[in-house]
Amino acid sequence: MTTEIALKDQSCETIDKGSKAMIIPRIESYLSQMPGWDVPLNYQTLTKTFPFKNYHQTVAFVNAITWVAHKEDHHPEICFGYNECKVILSTHSIKGLSQNDFIMAAKIDALLD
Repeated sequence: MTTEIALKDQSCETIDKGSKAMIIPRIESYLSQMPGWDVPLNYQTLTKTFPFKNYHQTVAFVNAITWVAHKEDHHPEICFGYNECKVILSTHSIKGLSQNDFIMAAKIDALLD
């Protein structure tokens, strides 16, 4: 019996320049496991907006994301305001999505569990 390691329990790996972006069926497979996350029609980014009650909660969440991003060496774009935080993931070296983006998305979701 093979057990698959949950995305949130995996670590981001170095992606070599020249590597190919993840193919659409694999993106769709991962996306089906990621409630609230979305990809645009070009399949180059993974995005989710998180609502909060106030600025303090929002900033605390942003700080937690930056800690995870530093640890994983995979850095999302983060836009935030008073009561929401939008996270955009992409693997810049391949101009698309990699498994690292889904690992980070799972780790970011786990911050709110």
